[in-house]
Amino acid sequence: MLAYALSIVAAVGVVALTALVFRKVKNAGEDRDPSGPSAGHAGAMLSAMFLLVFAIAIIVPWTTADSARLNTQAESQAAVDAYWAASELPATASDELRKGLRDYMAFVTRDEWPLMSEGKMHPLGGERVDELRGLVQGLKPGTDDEEDAKAAVLQHLSSMSSARAQRTADAAARPPDGVLHLTVLTGVLVVLFPFLAGARPRGLAILPLVAMAGLLGFGTYLSWDISRAFAGPLAVAPDAFQGALQEFIRISGGM
Repeated sequence: MLAYALSIVAAVGVVALTALVFRKVKNAGEDRDPSGPSAGHAGAMLSAMFLLVFAIAIIVPWTTADSARLNTQAESQAAVDAYWAASELPATASDELRKGLRDYMAFVTRDEWPLMSEGKMHPLGGERVDELRGLVQGLKPGTDDEEDAKAAVLQHLSSMSSARAQRTADAAARPPDGVLHLTVLTGVLVVLFPFLAGARPRGLAILPLVAMAGLLGFGTYLSWDISRAFAGPLAVAPDAFQGALQEFIRISGGM
């Protein structure tokens, strides 16, 4: 943050020094016109800066949400694959593992998803996955088929664990605070710039400014509202996990 402040002070200092130097030049004219080159250049650069920061504030959450949605599909598919592979385990272990998978998916959908909208994960979620892996690792296969099934289930559970770790990162991910703050700052400056430059619009001339201010305000709010992958208009829903629960029912009914 100190580096950001120093960079701003340095830039302002360069402008002040340049203005002071050029005041000493006799053929340099004053520019007091709101539509003059100074105001025009500054206005164009402020608009460009706002568009750049606003694009970053929109694109980063959008791509994060898209990646998080794909990752939930991967996690739920790994759970379904583990559910299928469990059929070759000893009967007691197979039933226990399948029940654990059903409980875990229901737990994520019911208890953990609301916390993810706040960037948090339920502390018991990771423990449940570890319990499932411990259950399978503790098995003593009696046949080659059971040995192969154990290896396959462990591989799918490992994929689940990796996807869960990525989901944890996705839930906590946000654009850098500086980007969101800069979006607000540049948006305010773009709205106020005509008045700061000396223009005093009256009548119908102020309507475009009002419309621009409204749209910029909405855009700035939107950039804050979509900053989390599991909250806001782009929120990733637990559809993949709910679909996995339905798939569990179908598999159990067909076995």
